[in-house]
Amino acid sequence: MAKFFGNLNLVLVVSLILTVLVMVGLHPGQITPNSVMRWAHLFFGVLWIGLLYYFNFVQVPQMPNIPDEAKPAVTKHIAPSALFYFRWAALLTVVTGLFVAMFSGYLVESLTLQAPFTMIGVGMWIAIIMAANVWFIIWPNQKKVLGIVEADADAKAGAAKMAMMASRTNTLLSLPMFYTMVSFNGG
Repeated sequence: MAKFFGNLNLVLVVSLILTVLVMVGLHPGQITPNSVMRWAHLFFGVLWIGLLYYFNFVQVPQMPNIPDEAKPAVTKHIAPSALFYFRWAALLTVVTGLFVAMFSGYLVESLTLQAPFTMIGVGMWIAIIMAANVWFIIWPNQKKVLGIVEADADAKAGAAKMAMMASRTNTLLSLPMFYTMVSFNGG
């Protein structure tokens, strides 16, 4: 069992197979592109916001407590890997969410904030802003902080501050986004 659980890829493949079995077993004939997109939207959303909260509640607050000789373990290995999943989960959460709205027949109405889709539309726009923060502010600045892109000490310090503010903005926006998502009753 330890060998099985020690292999994340194998665990994920078995989890996906189990998911398909549950879908087919509990909803035979009812699996639609919309239901698959809803499931994928939830999966990628949990991954995205879970990593956002990891960065904001764990990694960033603990960095000052980590001895200098141990910091490269975070900056060279953990953070780049976490940021990979973070940025792609952000993109895939938005894309699958847009597909859910499209398959449900309210994509345009939501994005243009038409009633009765204003609530979900606001949530969609918040998520789009958050994903843009990830790709266009957090990631480019983190590349400087982590040394993926050349930057002097002052540029790294400025990039760290900018990335942190954008990340905290996403943390601030996450709760209202959650509210709009769970409060929408149209799909």
